[in-house]
Amino acid sequence: MADSNPIRNVSDTALWVAIYRAMESERADAHFHDPFARRLGGARGQAIVDALPDGAQTAWPLVVRTAVMDDIVQQCIAQGARTVLNLAAGLDARPYRLPLPADLRWLHVDMPDMIDYFREGMAGETPKCRVEFIAADLRDADARRAVFTKAAEEGPVLAITEGLVIYLEADDVAALASDLHDVARARWWLLDLASPRLLKMLEKRWSPTLKGGNAPFRFGPAEGTQWFAPHGWREQEWHSTWTDAMRLKRTPRFAGFWNFLLAISPRDSREAQLRQSGIALLEAI
Repeated sequence: MADSNPIRNVSDTALWVAIYRAMESERADAHFHDPFARRLGGARGQAIVDALPDGAQTAWPLVVRTAVMDDIVQQCIAQGARTVLNLAAGLDARPYRLPLPADLRWLHVDMPDMIDYFREGMAGETPKCRVEFIAADLRDADARRAVFTKAAEEGPVLAITEGLVIYLEADDVAALASDLHDVARARWWLLDLASPRLLKMLEKRWSPTLKGGNAPFRFGPAEGTQWFAPHGWREQEWHSTWTDAMRLKRTPRFAGFWNFLLAISPRDSREAQLRQSGIALLEAI
């Protein structure tokens, strides 16, 4: 019998997230507009959403992540970023949909098959800035450092790893962090980060589908952003997924109940819960 799991590998998660961006873009009160997302996500992306337990109901954290990262990307560019190094870029169409400076350099880096899929899906579309596509396996240290050396040629550099580190082992994240600092000489690093507690929650809900597709969640440091300090990074900004979900009015069911529990929790517990999941902007030390 054919495998019924629509996730074949970790790259397919980009199709899944694209459908969530499409769902948000199609709302009358959308926080962003990605006119390419439905096309890029395609039938497989929709099948992944349909296969996950409460798949359509769990779009909210990915919508929040996209909206918050959109704002931070533009903030860093306003502060002088000249190159955006977008790693495991997947189906990220930001250089086509955000109002970016025409002379901004955007390096769209991913595995060869995903690069080909994205370029085919975006054929005929015109980016807002200078986009360079780079096919590379970031697990290969030499290939990774070659890409990072290229990025460093035109700084300041903003690195983005949206939806990437959660799928990596800690040693791989450490190597990535050190090379972003030492080789790419990035000034900023924008990433999403989970906690061990969140990983356990997601394990119960989504583990069979994700593990079956060779895309299990792995990285969620107990130290939060402090984990990155030995590798040359410190937290500049932290955006709690929950706090921004309330601000953007993109919340899960029973949000009022969870807010009540937060309100009656001790301060330390409340702060820890608000750091279970979020978007971090790190700056090089």
